[in-house]
Amino acid sequence: MINTISPQEAARWLANGEAILIDVREADEFRAEHIAYANSLPLSVLKDLFRQMNIPVTRKIIFHCLKGARGGQACMTIQGDGPCDNPLYNMDGGITAWKESGLPVVSSAVSAGMTIFRQVQIIIGGLIAAFVVCGLLGLTFGFMIAGLLGFALFIAGLTGWCGLAMLLSKMPWNK
Repeated sequence: MINTISPQEAARWLANGEAILIDVREADEFRAEHIAYANSLPLSVLKDLFRQMNIPVTRKIIFHCLKGARGGQACMTIQGDGPCDNPLYNMDGGITAWKESGLPVVSSAVSAGMTIFRQVQIIIGGLIAAFVVCGLLGLTFGFMIAGLLGFALFIAGLTGWCGLAMLLSKMPWNK
């Protein structure tokens, strides 16, 4: 069972020192905008690095992401990785709900640009659509390439490793 917490209650716990906040979004998302109290520990490396944080058992742990799904995955990952004596919570609605509640965030000057995650979605989505159209026009390879791209996206979701995201992170517009 995953415990949830509202942004307002999370803010109270953080201000009182009762809890620690872990942002499980990717590094570029964190750099663009984050909650001042948050520690960045992306979901893709959470299992490997969480135990190294040595969080006192007296502190509650609140995970958050953009809207709540990855925060819930983080809770399940830590619960399934062995005993964790800290109470775990997923912040309901993530940083989106935090901002909608009028709570402050730290924004980067480059946050106006698109996140790498969104760039990957646009590129892969556009390529799949184009190759499906090729397939519908009678070019069978279009369906095969669209399927291959979909499979690559599936693997990236399972493993947290995305070659396209790594390539995009080195592009000058993402510096």
